[in-house]
Amino acid sequence: MHRVALGLLSLFVAATLAEDVSAADVRQGETLAKRWCATCHVVASDQRHPTGEAPPFSSIGRTPDLDASKLALFLLLPHPHMPAMTLSRLEAADLAAYIVSQGK
Repeated sequence: MHRVALGLLSLFVAATLAEDVSAADVRQGETLAKRWCATCHVVASDQRHPTGEAPPFSSIGRTPDLDASKLALFLLLPHPHMPAMTLSRLEAADLAAYIVSQGK
């Protein structure tokens, strides 16, 4: 029962994020990346060195079949080695769009 509820919730969030990602603001995503992510990731070409060992956004952005809406969902869920950013759905979509743009 718990798996079914979690699955339905994930589908709902993913569907909602798909709308947000299509309206995402890459520039706002860059601002968020520099605020939240630059400590551990290289988030822009003008950044020298991160203090962590996380992959650069350009590398993440080149991941085959990278889906911005799935990435946005990942950013909203708690996961190890990442700070609790408490992003809104729109902010997660903006940040995901920026990360995807770095792979181009």
